Amino acid sequence: MTRAPFALADTPLAHTPSADRNAPNARTEHLPHVIAWNLTRRCNLECAHCYISAGPWQALGDELSTAECLQILDQVLAVNSSPMLILTGGEPLVRDDLEQIVERAAAAGATVVLGTNGTLLTAERVASLKDAGLLGVAVSVDSLESRYHDRFRHGDGALHMTLDAVETLRDARLDFIVQTTVTRGNRSELGALAAWAAERGAVSFNVYFVVQTGRAAGMEGLSPDENDEVLRELAGLEREYRGQMMVRSKCQPAIMRVTYETAPDSPLLNYETRCPCGVHYCRITPDGKVTPCPFMPLVAGDLRQQDFASIWFDSPTFESLRTGTPGGKCGRCEYREVCGGCRARAFATSGDLLAADEACAYEPDGWREPVARPTPVTYGEAVEAELRWSPDAERRVARIPSFVRGVVTRRVESYARERGIDTVTPELLDEIRREMPVDFSKRRPFFLKDGH
Repeated sequence: MTRAPFALADTPLAHTPSADRNAPNARTEHLPHVIAWNLTRRCNLECAHCYISAGPWQALGDELSTAECLQILDQVLAVNSSPMLILTGGEPLVRDDLEQIVERAAAAGATVVLGTNGTLLTAERVASLKDAGLLGVAVSVDSLESRYHDRFRHGDGALHMTLDAVETLRDARLDFIVQTTVTRGNRSELGALAAWAAERGAVSFNVYFVVQTGRAAGMEGLSPDENDEVLRELAGLEREYRGQMMVRSKCQPAIMRVTYETAPDSPLLNYETRCPCGVHYCRITPDGKVTPCPFMPLVAGDLRQQDFASIWFDSPTFESLRTGTPGGKCGRCEYREVCGGCRARAFATSGDLLAADEACAYEPDGWREPVARPTPVTYGEAVEAELRWSPDAERRVARIPSFVRGVVTRRVESYARERGIDTVTPELLDEIRREMPVDFSKRRPFFLKDGH
């Protein structure tokens, strides 16, 4: 598992040097590079902010069967053969067929990761999932104080079990990220949580901002000014841990504006962090509905009645997100191309998926030129190789999730040109891996390795 995939929809796209050349342009401009799949509403916890209102009282209900999951998976992979697939819940570990789903997806070329509260993550389950092809795990830690974490997650002893899960992942050498939902109750802990995550070996520290949906519908998030303060703190933490651990905001694309203002040298500016929902990212619900993202319950289609391709390419909801212009201050903001506001929050607070994201403190004056991304690599762009790639080198890069291949291709070729090398070989990829910062090389980035 590379660091980039756990940025979740932060990174730009990618095509292998020779992939997708025969695909119709109309169907490669927007591809589902990241799919979050809520496999169940069942969960052993009942978190205060759960967007899907999961809990121990939820029953199987109309949850997709194993056969239905595998059929849908085949449909997804027919549209994009190498997406990032995030299997989550509820608590996905309550499904006995999780390994079967992981194995089918991984064998077909998807990068499969797991989102879990961590409390059920035993060494035996980690081993079976890793054997099935799982490449990483996202674990939620909202505080290092059990009084807060356990209350927020509605589970006595939850923090202790989750911290044990982190040690289990470390022992198994399986990449993991730490996810934290920021509230007024824990915002003072972000620095300590980041330090702990880095010390334990996390590849990323992701801070989520509340979207008022599901059980969080009645939850008051931070004020716009407070959001801005947290984003500036995260920009500082990103500088502090650069080269060791990524630091990212989630459901708060205004991090891009803050980064432009405070850290113009940040590698975050190389990545696509404008809200990708419905554009290159979608969610599948436990009963087979497709929505733009986990935090937006607006249904774009039903996989029990339609195939994935028809929903992805033809849904009016997705078309609106891809071609519509955000309203209000988001539409007149000079950062609209690199931020654009959180579409799920706009929908949750106004019922309009193209409304302004009022959680942002910035007030644009409307007359400035739009801020452009400093890198030419973006989601949906086919990146053609300029150097020769040996067949073995191409095979390695073909294993990368589609949304990061372009960045890897360009970085590898830049490295080669600086050294007067005109052919990319497995030996060169090995050399690049050795040249990476020590903490990254210890993670053994799979896209440069010979085998998984």
